[in-house]
Amino acid sequence: MLHAVAAAIVIACALHMVLSRNLVRILLGLALLATGTNLMLFVAGGQGGRQPPLIREGAKTLGASADPMIQALILTAIVIGLALTVILATVVLRGWHATGSLDARDLDLVEPRRTTKPVEPS
Repeated sequence: MLHAVAAAIVIACALHMVLSRNLVRILLGLALLATGTNLMLFVAGGQGGRQPPLIREGAKTLGASADPMIQALILTAIVIGLALTVILATVVLRGWHATGSLDARDLDLVEPRRTTKPVEPS
């Protein structure tokens, strides 16, 4: 129960950071959101009373084992979260170089404005 509450607090803090206008806070909030999601998956996987695989019938086991599917899912999510964080850090850095500001509202200044009218279909 304590782990689930901790995961919920991490996700709530991440959502608070994502709703900010500062690009670095948004980036760190998304990374924290990925971590909170991984923690929720870990809590949901739990330590059930499963028998470890590849143990002969009647042989003594060391104890309950964790679900390997959840472990593989969390490992994949960590890699995807890291890749997303690196890509978003690159976008934030490019936006900062282009505008000189880390405010998300200033990114509108980077887009070029149209100088000609769009062609209307006939």
